[in-house]
Amino acid sequence: MNRGLVSPTEWATTRTRLVLRALQGLLLGALLLTGLGPVLWLAKAAVTPTQDTLRAPLSVFPHGFDLANLATAWTRVEIDEYFLNTVWLAAGSWAVQLAVATTAGYALAVLRPRYGGLITAVVLGTLFVPPIVLLVPLYLTVVDAGMINTFWAVWLPAGASAFNVVLVQRFFASLPREVFEAARVDGAGPFRIFWSVVLPLSRPIIGVVSVFAVVASWKDFLWPMLVLPDPAVQPLSVRLPALQRYVELDVFLAALAISSIIPIALFLVFQRLFLSGGALEGAVKG
Repeated sequence: MNRGLVSPTEWATTRTRLVLRALQGLLLGALLLTGLGPVLWLAKAAVTPTQDTLRAPLSVFPHGFDLANLATAWTRVEIDEYFLNTVWLAAGSWAVQLAVATTAGYALAVLRPRYGGLITAVVLGTLFVPPIVLLVPLYLTVVDAGMINTFWAVWLPAGASAFNVVLVQRFFASLPREVFEAARVDGAGPFRIFWSVVLPLSRPIIGVVSVFAVVASWKDFLWPMLVLPDPAVQPLSVRLPALQRYVELDVFLAALAISSIIPIALFLVFQRLFLSGGALEGAVKG
């Protein structure tokens, strides 16, 4: 029996159906305006002269149009150098987080060590510790290890993500254990099961963790600013605020637009994996 705010009988009437469709359209439009509005405004402002942006910042169509803003931001502001630094930082953080999350999740959910429950509880407990509390001891550790002004100072701490470990562990625990047992019968060891069975079944959660890892690294400001004081190795999130006072508004907005391309593109590539359950189809047959 279907239950809802509107009964099937009311849905059958033309007036009710039109009113509800109109409300749904208004709600969808409000969501699109709220979600896409800032992104579209930034895209417009990136190719709009400064005076036009200051005179009519909320105009839908700019009076001026200057694609040279993007070229100027890429060359004069040296966005290319900082963009490459950001890509390297994001790629390394992604690789470390994925390696730690998948191996730890596999050990806790599939291998199930003797004290796995205790380890899981400790990992969950770290989620309740404010990150700012760990900032000073983590910084001192990085200084003692001699990793200041190296990408390792960002990559290695990024791997200590309890949220990713718990997320991957819960997904691995939901995988059908019949597949693991069949692999063991065929002579597969723990590493072979992990590489050839678990990972191919885990594309959805790998996509989710990948998006979280790259976006978090791309927008991180405080930690890279502390451990990467040399401007030559700093990412966009650190350099752009420092350069704001030295460049025109239109060039600065163009630089912001360029820095937003990768996170948006990454989400568009992996967005189907958030709701995909197709990786499990056909895993168990017969």
